[in-house]
Amino acid sequence: MASITDGTGHASEAAQLLNVLVVGAGIGGLSAAIFLRQQGHHVTLLEQSRFANELGAAVHMAPNATGLLLRMGINLEALGAVPCRILSQSLPNGKQLFEAPLWRSAGRWQHQWMLAHRVDLHKELKKVAIAEDGPGKPAILRTSSRVASVGTDGSVTLESGEQLKADLVIGADGVHSKARYALPGSQGFKPAGDGKSAFRFTMPRSRALEDPLTKPLAEKEGHLNMYMGKDRRVVIYPTRHHELLNFVCIHPTSESEQKDEKADGWQTDANLQKMLDVYKGWDPAVLKLLSMADEDTLKVWELLDMGQLPTWTEGQLALIGDAAHPFTPHQGQGAAQAIEDAASLACVLPLGVPLAEIPERLKLYEKCRVKRATNIQEYSRQSGADLGSGPPLDPGRFTDENFGHDEWHYTSQKLREWEWSRRPTAFRRMPTVFGPFPGPRQDHLGNSRDWTLSTFTTASVKFKTSRTLLENLLPSQVQFASPNSNCFATFSLSTLGNLEWLGGNGYNHFGLYIHGVEYTKENGDKVVGTYLPVLFENLADPIISGREELGMPKVFASLDVAREESAFRLEAGWMGNAFLDLYITGLSERPESNGVQASGAPGGGPPGAGPPPAHGPPPPPKEEGLFFHKFIPTTASEGSKERGRADVDYVGFLPNDEEAKAPRQVQSTLVADKAVIRFDSLDWKRLPTLHHIVDRLAEIPIYEVVEAKVVEGLRGSDVKGARRLV
Repeated sequence: MASITDGTGHASEAAQLLNVLVVGAGIGGLSAAIFLRQQGHHVTLLEQSRFANELGAAVHMAPNATGLLLRMGINLEALGAVPCRILSQSLPNGKQLFEAPLWRSAGRWQHQWMLAHRVDLHKELKKVAIAEDGPGKPAILRTSSRVASVGTDGSVTLESGEQLKADLVIGADGVHSKARYALPGSQGFKPAGDGKSAFRFTMPRSRALEDPLTKPLAEKEGHLNMYMGKDRRVVIYPTRHHELLNFVCIHPTSESEQKDEKADGWQTDANLQKMLDVYKGWDPAVLKLLSMADEDTLKVWELLDMGQLPTWTEGQLALIGDAAHPFTPHQGQGAAQAIEDAASLACVLPLGVPLAEIPERLKLYEKCRVKRATNIQEYSRQSGADLGSGPPLDPGRFTDENFGHDEWHYTSQKLREWEWSRRPTAFRRMPTVFGPFPGPRQDHLGNSRDWTLSTFTTASVKFKTSRTLLENLLPSQVQFASPNSNCFATFSLSTLGNLEWLGGNGYNHFGLYIHGVEYTKENGDKVVGTYLPVLFENLADPIISGREELGMPKVFASLDVAREESAFRLEAGWMGNAFLDLYITGLSERPESNGVQASGAPGGGPPGAGPPPAHGPPPPPKEEGLFFHKFIPTTASEGSKERGRADVDYVGFLPNDEEAKAPRQVQSTLVADKAVIRFDSLDWKRLPTLHHIVDRLAEIPIYEVVEAKVVEGLRGSDVKGARRLV
């Protein structure tokens, strides 16, 4: 049972869920709290600041992020975020290189590209994470909780000395993460400047619209406006109901002045004149707009980068967001990738995850995320390089890969594949993309089915017939064990009920069983048993599973059973056309006997009465199991030499000793006085898919019925002991 403790060993809470500590309550940490809460887990957020406030600037929320926010229940447009409608790029002198109306390509992406205000987004994330309403239990937000150290065993120590313990710790503590350094091999990795910094500020859009010189830069709604110089650039876009303009002015770090090098890079004050000097000589409209910035809100941010960590997870610790992969801003994907991390991590941790699986599932999260996040990191580095310093870039490729992704859907599939890989022996049959196929031998997780409460009623008629005729129904690998011209076969009907794998429902099957045949193995050993040439069933599910998983010769037919006190009747047909009538009468509980009366034997055999002749054929050798022929044709076009050839062609075998491991529990055996079997092969029009089978069955002579009975009981068989004979 999962719990968070207070450091003294006393559980503060216990429940059948994961208790999670999230270090950091920024965009990534709050997103993780929401997704994990929605999964049913209990989350405590540890935020070092007093109010967990975000910087008053804007943030790109591309379609790959806005879709995940909608999954959390957050609609950015309702919060004032502006849909990005126009993308343009200009030279420093103001000459426009291109202007792309994005609404024309909006149908390419499932969700909108939004220009949001960080404060609005952060407040909404915090609200959703800790709200009393909504799915799951509200997250607990602990502010002024500065973390001193983090362990890989679920432990966190605060600077106050308080110790916390959880089932899982998520390091969402940003670029200067402390959680990062609990991971093996991470000590040599520290974020460092990439040579660029960014002035950041917002101003009322009305300020730009009031000046004729700057109005063209701000008058178009949803306009992401980029001015690109060789080693510096200015990015302008609206946010918060089009009321604010957001500015990101990237330049060489050496040209900007930081008043307090120890301050957080997001909050370091900047000098307005220094910013204007950095862009000296640029388009007058751009310079005029920059000069309108409020110096007391102007900040400078050094762009930090870091190499790829050896791992993001260890034990019960996982990193997300900038703690795992700091981003430069040139792709506008930093916050989006933190949200994707949060979604992926929560996705691999549904409610009910065993504690022992947490380390392996965290590795799965890392596997899902590391390639994509690392690629986008590199794209950001490439797109942020000075012009002319590298190979030509394809920004469209970057956009397609960035935007056209749904991390929840992606990780969900990877989680399924991971779960499937843990059950390599589970049955897989078409359509395979949905994973192991549930059926009579396994559930959707590959676990064995429970057959103990299933019921069966089997009506069988065993008879003497012609070996010469039946050997034409045997595959080449199987022959009769005895040279006698007489042989024995059985028509058998089983009604199965209360099957777990069919939700408590059942079905019927009827087949021909040819006794006393043998198969010679590659080493010369012989196996004697019964051969099943055809099995009719009245439900698609067992037909498909039996054909594909086992290779049994199953076909569809309607099998209508009528049961009376002392009689049992089967009518088999196809689409209302009856081809078989099997009727057993005079059923009573008495010792089983030979010599029941047969009537109307197909094939012209005599009805017969009384016991079998004293000098009849000897009984067949002891049978060891059931044979069947598995054949699957190759896929080939008409006229191809491969047409009609086999992809699979072998004899399968179900050993009696395997079936005996879970024996049926017989509750009653009723012996019959009389058995009637009548086939009518009809024609190809009335039996378009079965006529060739029924016509052959109708030829089988019944010389003498030697046994007819009805057996009822519990515990059917999943025939999972079936195997290939070699």
